[in-house]
Amino acid sequence: MSKARLNVFLEPDHARRLRRLAAMKGETQSAIVAAALASFLSADGADRREAAIITRLDRLSHQFDRLERDQTILIETLALFVRYTLSVSAPLPEAHQKAARAQGRLRFNQFIEQLGRHLQRGGSLVKQVHEEIFPDESRFLGLEDEDDAPLPEAGSDPEKRAAP
Repeated sequence: MSKARLNVFLEPDHARRLRRLAAMKGETQSAIVAAALASFLSADGADRREAAIITRLDRLSHQFDRLERDQTILIETLALFVRYTLSVSAPLPEAHQKAARAQGRLRFNQFIEQLGRHLQRGGSLVKQVHEEIFPDESRFLGLEDEDDAPLPEAGSDPEKRAAP
């Protein structure tokens, strides 16, 4: 069977990778290009590529759905916390505001330190809440974190607080 001669221009990186692959496989560059072209032009190859793309899109869609769910949980949690805090917090008299600000700064710094430790370990409070709500889903098992205990009151002795 005769073969048609074809001159093809490749990007330098593609040409370099083709040379390496041919040397590694012990094949000619023409044989590798012919096999790749046959795969590309065959209906079976197109079906495999389409199936791979669909699988990847399904995976991305699932990841997007999880991100959307997590974001909804986050937004709802924050909204409920803000509403609760604003509804139960009484205004402070002017004489106590300076001490309250200092207490707030201390508590915020403790919160930031705890958040930093939690993130360094790769913890996820969203996954923990999901595990509590849906304990039968095995992919969220074993995610308990020690640093998720309530923050100590400022000025309290951490040794005296009860273990969670």
